[in-house]
Amino acid sequence: MSEGHGRVNRDGEGDGDGGRAGDAAGLRCLVTGATGYIGGRLVPELLAAGHRVRCLARSPYKLRDHPWAGQAEVVRGDVTDADSVARAMEGVDVAYYLVHALGGGGDFEETDRRAARTFAERAAAAGVRRIVYLGGLTPPGVPERDLSPHLRSRAEVGRVLLASGVPTTVLRAAVVIGSGSASFEMLRYLTERLPVMVTPSWVHTRIQPVAVRDVLRALVGSARMPGDVSRAFDIGGPDVLTYREMMVRYAEIAELPRRLIVPVPVLTPGLSSHWVGLVTPVPASIARPLTESLRHEVVCRENDIVRYVPAPPGFPLGFDDAVRLALQRVRDAQVTTRWSSASVPGAPSDPLPTDPDWAGGSLYTDHRALTVDAPPDALWRVIEGIGGDNGWYSFPLAWAVRGWLDRLVGGVGLRRGRRDATRLRAGDSLDFWRVEEIVPGRLLRLRAEMRLPGLAWLEMYAETDDAGRTRYRQRALFHPRGLAGHAYWWSVWAFHSVVFGGMARNIARAAARDPRPSGPGPDVPAS
Repeated sequence: MSEGHGRVNRDGEGDGDGGRAGDAAGLRCLVTGATGYIGGRLVPELLAAGHRVRCLARSPYKLRDHPWAGQAEVVRGDVTDADSVARAMEGVDVAYYLVHALGGGGDFEETDRRAARTFAERAAAAGVRRIVYLGGLTPPGVPERDLSPHLRSRAEVGRVLLASGVPTTVLRAAVVIGSGSASFEMLRYLTERLPVMVTPSWVHTRIQPVAVRDVLRALVGSARMPGDVSRAFDIGGPDVLTYREMMVRYAEIAELPRRLIVPVPVLTPGLSSHWVGLVTPVPASIARPLTESLRHEVVCRENDIVRYVPAPPGFPLGFDDAVRLALQRVRDAQVTTRWSSASVPGAPSDPLPTDPDWAGGSLYTDHRALTVDAPPDALWRVIEGIGGDNGWYSFPLAWAVRGWLDRLVGGVGLRRGRRDATRLRAGDSLDFWRVEEIVPGRLLRLRAEMRLPGLAWLEMYAETDDAGRTRYRQRALFHPRGLAGHAYWWSVWAFHSVVFGGMARNIARAAARDPRPSGPGPDVPAS
């Protein structure tokens, strides 16, 4: 298999070997967006290809528990900070630009523009040999002013990088099909949950979807393009389908009864994004740019990428094969990254106050502790399995209402669920929380990403007291912002005994009912 093809066999989604054994020494690659959906999958592909990888991340802790973490260098920084980008670029051959303000605020276009210029300037100054960027497929013949703001911004970022003076590869893809991608989750939940669908007119738009493994193969292969190649390439799978056809074929592959799809013209992109937000785990803030991009036909105009990254036999994958593999990954709980892997725009990043007398201001706490009639590892299994389909062990209606309220104000709500049904790692999204810290067998700390007038955390501990008894300890912390934050805390204070108290009691009971034998599991250190 020639350099850059990728070991993307037909029973996986890109568990890669991007190059040939015995090739020359690998390149030094910088990956931005490694905490995101594509970036988190690209890093192991580059490593398997023999390249050396450095990741630039605002929150390095989110990469700590990835299987490849010990093989890649991680540096703290942000693409909008020229100094941190300059440091990250030192000694780099190929720089991957995989960041985009999807779901960002109203000024996201300026943020994208500034970040791309900073990245381009620092790459040129550092003598980087190539920039590789994954953007969006734009419809032919449509004036840029008529594109959705997010698609327009992606096109502009591509132009900025191409104008850097550094040889640049811009890969343009439409709908990416892979386990955990926002586009796949949207398609999956719409089709599975709605046997009868009243749909927007964009379900008749022609689309050329691409399997995530083919995206990764193109990204890895682009690292070794000749120095005189600097241009954009369209990438897509072999099928051109309408969104309606994609839903019909998904239903057949998933062995669902035939779906009745009735398109109506009154559902605008704005309205349909709220409709998607109600039915799927993808919040309206992210669904809107996805649905807006479907207003126009997005079909590849060329396939020139094969000149530089030849497709091995059986590739690119067709839509049906891509869906089958994605569904298998979901069913086998082998989803390595999800659309929610990246932080929610505007999510808090302040450090956790470590003391109730924290100098940063007021800090409200709710502390619970119980002795548990179960071994510590049984308690830990319950703690690590919390959220998603397992729920939150108290007053389900209250949690559901809180999730709905969060969605109504543009938050992520409870529907993000879990990446894995039993295991968590730092950086995972967990309903409307983010795993900020996990010490296997001992501590799980969650940071709230719901819309709040302040910062909130929830900590759960599995401990052993001096008498050798298992002890569950739970702490909720809230740092209010302004008068609204104080008012919020006191308005929900009366519910704490029901929600937090019930949660502690039910977690202890669930651990006591665990039928599995005690003893440390593979990720629980023996004491």
